[in-house]
Amino acid sequence: MPEPVLDAVVVGAGPAGAAAALALARAGRSVVMVERGPFPGSKNVYGGVIYARILDEVVPSWWEEVPAERWVVRRSTMVVDGDRSLAIDYRTPTWGEAPYNGMTAIRAEFDRWLASKATDAGARLVTSTVATGLLRDERGAICGVRTDRPDGDLRARVVVACDGVNSFLAKEAGIHPKADAAHHTLGVKEVRSLDPDRIDERFGVPRDHGVDIEILGCTRGIPGGGFLYTNRDTVSIGVVVSLTGLAAAGVRPEELVADVREHPSVAPLLAGSELVEYAAHLIPEGGYDTMPELVTDGMVVAGDAAAMTLAAGIWLEGVNFAIGSGLAAGRAVDAALRADDTSAAGLARYRRELESSFVLADHKRFRKAPSLVLSDRVQQRYPGLVCDLVEGLFTVNNPEPKPGGASFALSVARRNGVRLRELAADAWRAARIFG
Repeated sequence: MPEPVLDAVVVGAGPAGAAAALALARAGRSVVMVERGPFPGSKNVYGGVIYARILDEVVPSWWEEVPAERWVVRRSTMVVDGDRSLAIDYRTPTWGEAPYNGMTAIRAEFDRWLASKATDAGARLVTSTVATGLLRDERGAICGVRTDRPDGDLRARVVVACDGVNSFLAKEAGIHPKADAAHHTLGVKEVRSLDPDRIDERFGVPRDHGVDIEILGCTRGIPGGGFLYTNRDTVSIGVVVSLTGLAAAGVRPEELVADVREHPSVAPLLAGSELVEYAAHLIPEGGYDTMPELVTDGMVVAGDAAAMTLAAGIWLEGVNFAIGSGLAAGRAVDAALRADDTSAAGLARYRRELESSFVLADHKRFRKAPSLVLSDRVQQRYPGLVCDLVEGLFTVNNPEPKPGGASFALSVARRNGVRLRELAADAWRAARIFG
């Protein structure tokens, strides 16, 4: 006997899929989440920094139960050139108090927790199942998914595709452009065990508080950057680099991670740590201008499947945008079902809601940031310029007089192959993007 037609099937039980299923279940809809792993989060890399303010509206006092590793109270931006470094370090105890700003988390635990909220609300979770393709009705509209499970297909009035970067379902639907390596980066990470007392002491934080360090100039000129953040009893360290730049350089990504780990400003923090995991993940960093169509007849696309990772230099955020887009998708699908119109026009509320929220507003505002942050000057010349400038200012060469401000800065810029008009142009671009 065939299964009844569902209101919605959500493909992927990551943050976007769990949020969409949660919104739909709370609206009283029959919804199934299809997850290819044995449990939500099992296919994700170890963890990351999550900014979960978006959860305020769906899980009251979520911080009392979320499986956080550490609350991030210190945020640093480090510029390195050779064995030198300059760090801008900000910390505040406010971020270590409710309602908190950000946290480090293990995705296997966080994703499972968020998916449990959806199942508690009435969604059904089907694990170890791959959505192998789309079902279509006689009009050509999408009406469910094929699966590799023994009992067959899942028919639904709407499909919510949250199947990750390079979404196969969105491609089959004809709304996802052909993958372009220039619009993707590769995140590569080591997770290293370290005694919690050593983490507290070396990073200058009390227990349960953590640190997030972003690093520029550590990728051998390949567009990208490095990162380091603290978990409860591990430290994660790695790089995020341009796919095309990595291929052109002929460098293996683990070599870049080793460069960061062995840098004189980083190595003492990790002394005595042991490798427990190595992972890599493809990241859609093209931003607003590379997003696919978000709706088609019978289907909406959310999270990484819709390229909703904000990569703007100062920020590299994905989970919060995934949750925000998933919630918006769930609400839009519910509205379309109430109106009995699941065509692209009936689902168009989804994009309108995203445009009025931080999800597309931030992506649209910072759409030009990747081209600036990943430019040759920012990646290859400015780290040396900044370190030379600071070293010159703080080096005492008595009895020689201290260097003059403007003339010294210009000489440092010339030494690093940066012309004044280029510096001014980049400053103007940065002001327009981030101002």
